[in-house]
Amino acid sequence: MNNHSFTRWIFKLLTKKKIISIGTNYHPSTPMEVEYVEMFNFTNTMLMEIEEAQISSDSIFYNLLRDLGSENIPKNHKFYEIVEAEKKVEEYALVSNIIMGSDRYLYVELLNPSPIIEQFSKFILEENGEIIEQSSTEIVSKMLSKNDAIRVAIKLVGLGLDNNIKVRSAVGMTGAASIERSIKLNREIGDFPGVGFTKLGGEYAIILDTKFSSPKTNINDNHNYLFIDIMDSTKFTNDYGKDKLVELMNSVKIFIEEECKGKIEGYRHGGDDLIARFPSKDLAIRAGLDSAWFTLNNGAKIRAGIGKTRREAGERAQMADEIQIFNPLSLVVFELANGLYGYYVPSEFIRTILSFIFTKKSKIFGVFIFVFVVSYILALLGIGEFGFLAVIIAIFYAILS
Repeated sequence: MNNHSFTRWIFKLLTKKKIISIGTNYHPSTPMEVEYVEMFNFTNTMLMEIEEAQISSDSIFYNLLRDLGSENIPKNHKFYEIVEAEKKVEEYALVSNIIMGSDRYLYVELLNPSPIIEQFSKFILEENGEIIEQSSTEIVSKMLSKNDAIRVAIKLVGLGLDNNIKVRSAVGMTGAASIERSIKLNREIGDFPGVGFTKLGGEYAIILDTKFSSPKTNINDNHNYLFIDIMDSTKFTNDYGKDKLVELMNSVKIFIEEECKGKIEGYRHGGDDLIARFPSKDLAIRAGLDSAWFTLNNGAKIRAGIGKTRREAGERAQMADEIQIFNPLSLVVFELANGLYGYYVPSEFIRTILSFIFTKKSKIFGVFIFVFVVSYILALLGIGEFGFLAVIIAIFYAILS
């Protein structure tokens, strides 16, 4: 993917929203990643900034508090910023999470061997984690999401403190990354119990060096909902028939359930909308994107929104009606940090124009210079009204070439 700064500027003028990227800069390493990157770039999917995120240490902790649930972060904690987060949203990091999934590795370390390690292992399994490796002082496990890993780590640190045992833990994209983060945490902050993790390119830690009461319930009740609605379904039905709409929605439903671990709610057979619940936001975004690509390829556009509640997801989907280029866009809207962003999937017509711009940049620039120079000369000669001839010649040149 190129920078496409000129094209992004044009679409910013058209949509009145900042376009962060067209396609993706993500470098794939597996067949599935290659497939997704090709779809991003082939469809010219654009990452749009709807409401800019204000990224700071305070906002990151606030979001963590919201995502984990305030009851799951003890009040006697200390929150450290080890490496400052990026002040901007990086599209390739977002694409990485969407493609690779939200699961994260949790590394737990005891300073000395203790039977409590078995209790830790049991608790991780109860929280739907997977034990990758275990010794008398260490556990490397895989959790469903980063937030799950942080929440479980806090619980394990608390269990350790109750037994006068220091527990260090860290969360990473891989087992090796989580171990490395734990080492860095110890080097930067010291030999204190806690958990290290990353958020938006920054590195952070929650230190818990005094005993605390664990909540009765560990799991935060917040979910990730995806609301999908076929835009102008009446016209689609008139053009393709009711059976085509049913087939389209059934295909979306099956993909959500089988590929994205979504649970369908509120769908009526033959309807043009649905709500699905997901274990992570990344899976919800992936489902929304795939649905947008699939439906557009079948002659339909969707509005989609992702939120912590059904209402929030529905409200975000309706934002597509407010962001238009002549007509509402096929848009997947979601929250990132404390801002709102969306993936805009252009129609085939828009993609054709984009393809022409990308491949004919020098020719377009030459045509512009030609029209400008000819019009300027004609104006100097006092016959500027014939400048339209230069435009006509330029159009014929563009068409014939």
